[in-house]
Amino acid sequence: MNFELSEEHKLIRQAARDFAQTELKPGVIERDEHQKFPAEQVKKLAELGFLGMMVSPDYNGAGLDTVSYVLAMEELSKVDASASVVVSVNNSLVCYGLEAFGSDYQKEKYLKPLASGEMLGAFCLSEPEAGSDATSQKTTAIDMGDHYLLNGTKNWITNGSTSSVCLVIAQTHPEKGHKGINVFIVEKGWEGFTVGPKENKLGIRGSDTHSLMFTDVKVPKENRIGEDGFGFTFAMKTLEGGRIGIAAQALGIASGAYELAVQYSKERTTFGKPISNHQSIQFKLADMATEIEAARMLCLKAAWLKDQGLPYSQASSMAKLFASEVAMKTTIEAVQIHGGYGFVKEFHVERLMRDAKITQIYEGTSEIQKIVISRELLS
Repeated sequence: MNFELSEEHKLIRQAARDFAQTELKPGVIERDEHQKFPAEQVKKLAELGFLGMMVSPDYNGAGLDTVSYVLAMEELSKVDASASVVVSVNNSLVCYGLEAFGSDYQKEKYLKPLASGEMLGAFCLSEPEAGSDATSQKTTAIDMGDHYLLNGTKNWITNGSTSSVCLVIAQTHPEKGHKGINVFIVEKGWEGFTVGPKENKLGIRGSDTHSLMFTDVKVPKENRIGEDGFGFTFAMKTLEGGRIGIAAQALGIASGAYELAVQYSKERTTFGKPISNHQSIQFKLADMATEIEAARMLCLKAAWLKDQGLPYSQASSMAKLFASEVAMKTTIEAVQIHGGYGFVKEFHVERLMRDAKITQIYEGTSEIQKIVISRELLS
């Protein structure tokens, strides 16, 4: 068992760290406050290959492994979770699904521009009445012979307004339940496809989250991914990998808050000495560091299992469950260590605390992760 990163992994981590500090940190507070999508930064991330990290070079990807992806996600998320979630969705939920299950035509037409960052993708599963219960899809895709007719609403869609391509989960055969669900590649601009207002969110405010509406949208037959009825399996398989990305995001949020807390504790003095000399602060930092390291090990194990082609569903759920809990606990403690300064925007930790909460909710709530883990344990 080797816990040492390869030189390539170290270089990727350093590249992501440098980008986060030089490109993401300037303006991050203002982007959060004004809910501004980091368009310029995402464009640069694309140029550096971060939007198609795990995609084969045959399809314009960087051809890196999942461990590299986790390392990059942690560094980016330390500074700007709104930018890192764009990287996560495009890599884990869109590019992965297309490369693993798409046809040659779909890979050529859609995967290549998505992996290069020429296009951004969105993953459309959640609905007003189908969040954790992904089997209850109300969006329908009726087979019309030479095309499908798509109708319904998807909500909480990351990259909702900035994406060019959406993977839409819809029910084709209601009588078959989850076995009648399909997944379709839908392009922005098609007639009947509209984008709802931007959500005014607690955290990741720079990320554009919208509802998407489909009214008699004609979807070509060749844009269905996989065999008829494959959609639910596609969604579950894709989310397994997506949870590694969100676990790494949560890890990064926690790490970023911890590093800021350590730095502040050395600078702030009370009763004639730095607060880092007070045992109450030392114990907080010790707990934070230990839990972050445990979360990191879970993330890296899930990534390693995926890279080895081994089952990783339980590991990815464990990583997301634990890392998201650590993100919340760590950011709250970081605000506490900062005292009154932690409550104001310029010290960053209040934003990290707000950003942390969503990691316990999207791509499967903490409660759903416990269901997944327990099913695996008892199977």
